[in-house]
Amino acid sequence: MERFLATADAALRTLFAKHHSASPHPVRPEHSSPQVPADKALSAALMRVNHVGEVCAQALYTAQAASTRNPALKAHFEQAAREETDHLAWTRERLDELGDRVSLLNPLWYAGAFALGLVAGRISDAVSLGFVVETEKQVAAHLQSHLDRLPASDEASRAIVAQMKRDEERHADEAQQAGAAELPAPAKALMRAAAKVMTRTAHYI
Repeated sequence: MERFLATADAALRTLFAKHHSASPHPVRPEHSSPQVPADKALSAALMRVNHVGEVCAQALYTAQAASTRNPALKAHFEQAAREETDHLAWTRERLDELGDRVSLLNPLWYAGAFALGLVAGRISDAVSLGFVVETEKQVAAHLQSHLDRLPASDEASRAIVAQMKRDEERHADEAQQAGAAELPAPAKALMRAAAKVMTRTAHYI
């Protein structure tokens, strides 16, 4: 019951609480924002997708922490979730600044990512860590594509995405060093397909 309540609390906090970052905000006062309406709309859509990614990251790490019996690995996942909270706060704040909203389907994204995290964790700790490595690699590539697409005038959003990319790459390296197993090619392809559905939907909804 205690584990269930803790898991439910994490879900409610992720989906409905106002988050605050523990790390320094990557946006500096001199960073500019887009003034052209079309550029502003594109930035908002991309940041909404990034916010969904952070909702999924919280779900994934929470599920993996709940499913492992290794205390050290549990602490690893919980620390990663705390670090991802910075990203959750940054993307939500940026959406507010751009005058836009988060995805209306966030509860669905959270539930799906949580289920995947539980499945990976129940198979083995090595597979669970392998899932983190592949997820973070795909997220880093996705963030690079956003850096390529974000308007040059939106220095504020670009600063956030660049810092997120560095953090995700570090999380992948840490999971690799912790003993991650290499996922089979079909699993990686399925993850990429699911990510495409999520990103294309969250771009608008």
